[in-house]
Amino acid sequence: MTTVEPGSALSRSQAERRRRVIAAAIALGAAGGYDAVQMRDLSARSDVALGTIYRYYSSKDHVLAEALVEWVEDLEGQIARRPPTGATTADRMVDILRRATRTMERQPRLSEAVITALAASDPKVIDCQRVVGSTMARIQDRAFSDDFDLDTRAGIVRALGWIWYAALVGWVNGWSGIGKVGDELELAARLLIEPHEA
Repeated sequence: MTTVEPGSALSRSQAERRRRVIAAAIALGAAGGYDAVQMRDLSARSDVALGTIYRYYSSKDHVLAEALVEWVEDLEGQIARRPPTGATTADRMVDILRRATRTMERQPRLSEAVITALAASDPKVIDCQRVVGSTMARIQDRAFSDDFDLDTRAGIVRALGWIWYAALVGWVNGWSGIGKVGDELELAARLLIEPHEA
């Protein structure tokens, strides 16, 4: 087995192919949702051989989950460049959560596709779930002041992660509209945080 050196021409070309596959998944998902993302279509749109795609990704769920990882990492960069605003921890957390859900509201079909994929039992998708969860935890952690109790803030972030996931699954399954996700998160954030700020 040949080891590819980071930064080598081969690893750069592999990264470029992976980038094209993810971009194709985002475009197909945005246009037609979860069912529109098919491996053969990913191959045609990205100009990456189907066999090569399967070397990188175990399934279309894995591709879509990786797209969500990219989205969340991009969100982390945006929040770092423009930190959350608000007079209180709850206000700052609501700012973060509203910014995140607004992005999903703008691309409802793509959001439906990546959330559907994230529920898959594929081990590679489960790895993506962990990355998404830890990245979101870092993003939400920016809402807290340094003197906020560490155990309490960790519990709040964990609880908000589950509430967000439940609200998104509820939307994907037709229980509520995408616009309700932000409202549910704001309510939860205020209920969880404000008692600790009194």
